[in-house]
Amino acid sequence: MAGPAGAPGRGGLHEPLTLTYAPMGLHAAFVVVYLLALIGVGALKARKIKSQEDFSLAGRGLPTWVLVGTLLATWIGTGSIFGNAEETFRVGLAAFVLPVAGGLGILVLYFLAPRIRRFGQFTIQDILEARFGVTARVLGTCTVLLAYVIIVSYQYRAGSAVVERVFGLEHLPSVLLVAGFVIVYTALAGMYSVAYTDVANGALMILGLIFALPILWSRAGGWGEIQAAMEPEQLSIFGHYGAMAWVGVLLPTFLLLLGDANMVQRFFSARDERAARRSAAWMFVGVLALEVAIIAAAFLASALVAQGKLEKPDEVGHIIVEAAFGALPSVLGALLVGTVVAIVVSTADSYLLAPATAVVRDLYQRFLRPEASEAQVVFMGRVVVVVLGLVALGLAFTADGFFRVALFAYTIYGAGITPALFAAYFWPRATSQGAVASIFTGVGVAIAWQFSIRAWLVGCYPESSWIAEVEPVLPAFVVSVLVLLVVSLSTPAPGEEQAHVI
Repeated sequence: MAGPAGAPGRGGLHEPLTLTYAPMGLHAAFVVVYLLALIGVGALKARKIKSQEDFSLAGRGLPTWVLVGTLLATWIGTGSIFGNAEETFRVGLAAFVLPVAGGLGILVLYFLAPRIRRFGQFTIQDILEARFGVTARVLGTCTVLLAYVIIVSYQYRAGSAVVERVFGLEHLPSVLLVAGFVIVYTALAGMYSVAYTDVANGALMILGLIFALPILWSRAGGWGEIQAAMEPEQLSIFGHYGAMAWVGVLLPTFLLLLGDANMVQRFFSARDERAARRSAAWMFVGVLALEVAIIAAAFLASALVAQGKLEKPDEVGHIIVEAAFGALPSVLGALLVGTVVAIVVSTADSYLLAPATAVVRDLYQRFLRPEASEAQVVFMGRVVVVVLGLVALGLAFTADGFFRVALFAYTIYGAGITPALFAAYFWPRATSQGAVASIFTGVGVAIAWQFSIRAWLVGCYPESSWIAEVEPVLPAFVVSVLVLLVVSLSTPAPGEEQAHVI
């Protein structure tokens, strides 16, 4: 925990600390006011919810500027502010290559966005069923549930890191508070509350990082002092990762973004095709800028730790939170803390809403209550948000760290959904059997490689040390694509109408 100016254990910081280690009251007040404002907006927007289209897609009326805000705030999440920060602390300048995967993925989405909006459905699973049948829909729903609930779980842990620091609470009540807020906020108004408050979240992210970076640079003493303090391998962009490691850290993000249900859901929410495409273009600019700024903040905070000017947090993924309390003036520190809260909330609510929409649309309406009224569907959507939020809460206590957990969740989704989804867009010869087999094997290989196959191979071939470096994404994606190709070419071609339904 941060101590008063001149507290022991902060060796190397000889300048006056009147602006450092800001009073907890200011940080707490900023966070409380901000969260109350979000709840207020959600309560106001809840009155507009009359149908599933309102709850899940904000009535399909989002203009470009709102779409940009919600796309940006959804994608820049805990994987960025904690996961990438954790990796930056470990590898240094090499982390600046991480945003490349997201940038390339958004460029592809730029060309797909109008096509997705034109299809005019609700979920990824609507696309999968239209092209490959009901079994593909059900498997897609299961994949979304598995991957996205994991993603929500570590958003809770990230938010609790801020709550513990700001309010001095223990870990358990902090996680419970964060989870409770996210669940209530998402259940209130669905996409209406998520999309419009994401605009404010996006603006807060930009402001917090713009003001924090120059201060952190000044505290670190400029490039000369940074070089002198850090290890040589942390100052090399391409010296840390090998080829296999690059694949392991870049491919999961790329694959997730290409098929991300949140991105598709927001394009379905667009006012029209033009708004969908323009929002993707601006998202490209915003994501690259914010990802680079977050990594820069984590790198500068790491330099301050190396110089003895900032205490190393127990979990290095919290390095930006540590900098907000230990290296910035009080007002800017509170603003950066607010930035972290905005990032956590805006990602958690989106990744909770997407699987809830999938369950209601793809299971409840499709199989259990096809005759359900709009009011019943909206009510069930809120119930499912609460249930999935509680499941994510249970998972939040089963893992530590952020970067590798995020990559694994991305891998489950990217290897399972993305090959079949792109076959639906671009390969008329793909068959229902091929898509179903691809989804099943992509997810299965990812889980098996993570928890058993890799360890078994390392035990059988201890001399092949490279096996241990192979992340699940590579075998899972390769097998998923190969199965899609082989099974599709081995089964009868789909009819003309089904092959070109998207």
